[in-house]
Amino acid sequence: MAERDRLRDYRGKRDFDRTGEPRGRGASGSDGPRFVVQIHDASTMHFDFRLQVDDVLKSWSVPKGPSADPKDKRLAVPTEDHPLEYEEFEGVIPRGEYGGGTVIVWDHGTYEPLSHDRAGRPVDFAESLERGHATFRLRGSKLHGEYALTRFRGGRDSDVEEAWLLVKRTGGSARTHGAPDPRRARSVTSGRTLAQVASDASEE
Repeated sequence: MAERDRLRDYRGKRDFDRTGEPRGRGASGSDGPRFVVQIHDASTMHFDFRLQVDDVLKSWSVPKGPSADPKDKRLAVPTEDHPLEYEEFEGVIPRGEYGGGTVIVWDHGTYEPLSHDRAGRPVDFAESLERGHATFRLRGSKLHGEYALTRFRGGRDSDVEEAWLLVKRTGGSARTHGAPDPRRARSVTSGRTLAQVASDASEE
């Protein structure tokens, strides 16, 4: 599917004359597939978990954020694909716009796809997501170690709302700072809290 088609939903929901969110150029060229976790203080506070797949960021809304405990199965609801430039977005989406509220970049970095078939052969990461189960190793400023995304209901050919679980895998050397109190958390790029970002925007 063409990059512009993959961003159709994203662009159709936004008025770029009002929001500072990037339109997206579809440009790539990084030292490995990227990931970003943003805290989004919208109608409800949540974490947005995004993985670069080809030239877009596949995205999930994770209400409680990633967990360091393998026993925690965190709900992850898929949202529209976002442009790669969204990894750097931090600011206030105007009230009345889709997703209106404050956004900070809580963590970002690269990830390593780990998905294999039953014979131990590597599986294309996009294909593993299509099948409903993907494993990967995060290398961020705060999140490190192996995680898995597993679809447990819904999907492309289902009338049921699609939902996934984000779980840290056991074993290996994994460490994470865990998901903090989002209102006290600080951006990995600017060091600001949600309140500080909102305050700075109001003064502009």
